[in-house]
Amino acid sequence: MEDGPRTSRVAGRLEEHLEDFAAELEELGYASRSIKEQLRLARHLSTWLATKGLTTDALSDEVVRVFVAERRQTTTKMRSERALVPLLSYLRDLGLGPAKRPEASATGAESLIQRFGRFLASEKSLAPATVRSYCSMVRPFVLTQAGRPAGWATLSPRDVDQFVVARAAVDCPGSVGVRANALRALLRWMWREQLVDASLLDAVGRVAAPAATRIGQTAFGKEDVERLFAALSQDVAARRRDEAMLGLLARLGLRAGEVASLRLDDLDWRAGVIRVRGKRGRVDELPLPSDVGAALGVYLQNARPPGTSHREVFLGVDAPHAPITGAAVTSVVIHARKRAGIDGRGGAHRLRHSAACAVLASGGGLTEVAQLLRHEHPSVSTRYARSSLEALATLARPWPSEGAR
Repeated sequence: MEDGPRTSRVAGRLEEHLEDFAAELEELGYASRSIKEQLRLARHLSTWLATKGLTTDALSDEVVRVFVAERRQTTTKMRSERALVPLLSYLRDLGLGPAKRPEASATGAESLIQRFGRFLASEKSLAPATVRSYCSMVRPFVLTQAGRPAGWATLSPRDVDQFVVARAAVDCPGSVGVRANALRALLRWMWREQLVDASLLDAVGRVAAPAATRIGQTAFGKEDVERLFAALSQDVAARRRDEAMLGLLARLGLRAGEVASLRLDDLDWRAGVIRVRGKRGRVDELPLPSDVGAALGVYLQNARPPGTSHREVFLGVDAPHAPITGAAVTSVVIHARKRAGIDGRGGAHRLRHSAACAVLASGGGLTEVAQLLRHEHPSVSTRYARSSLEALATLARPWPSEGAR
């Protein structure tokens, strides 16, 4: 069966957002195959909206149901309302879809997933996109196990193991790892909430990660970063804002969401430091490089929209000048990359890799990389060793001399 209408380009209204959407899915750990399926679904929706003369603001529950019903007549894949959740949530974050409806009365399984999601957001301070990803990944497990006659108390390690093995047989390697992490988080939360009688974390087991592409091959090189700056928007206000954002990404290795959440109170000009609000509620103070500080000063004095009560540093250029989102920051990099003719995918996160590789190229070590990127565990930084033989040498133990044998 065909997967929706055949088109060489997106004929509808989502074309300019698809690459940004793909970049978010990639950063959330979606496998390449899953990303392609989501993009195929988005292309079909975009074409369908165009033929109906509708905009994304019209994507109400009823409109989505009509689209899904028509899609079921042309394809056997990705044809449920649940398949559209990642795309619709992404559009909502950009302010392109209808306002999120209040939570309706949910089944026991959906209620449990909602409670788990609120826990991740409030107590673990995970980003909204990560919360959605984790809830989506554990939903099949919760739905298949929620009908137990004696409740969750009878959940056993065997039940967990059987689910993991069954899903691993059909999931892509990248999705297996993300699902395992999400399932561990769910089981840890259920043990804390006393929904299960024993800790079942060990039942998930370890997942062998697929061979990763060398970060040095995906990071932007020094010349690429210069080309990105040159390719920013020619609109004066937008360019001054984007130069400041790009400086934070390239020099300090900030994440897109961290740039978007930066507030005026986080800039300590007298001390020359910047306060960064990272993952899980972590707050760090980083030295503010003079060139980045200069770009921020130019933007704040000459380009930031006046007369607004928003305390976020970076605002939209067009009225109503709302604070930008992490997706918008990524979008700026992606569009600059495309205008500059730089190969590859991704945007803001590639600049984070670039900042780490620049530390290694200048003679720094993995400790400095971990400090710059604010990794919670130093072991996370060891993947950057593959980008530098010198860094890799710091991990190798010296060969014992003759006398020591």
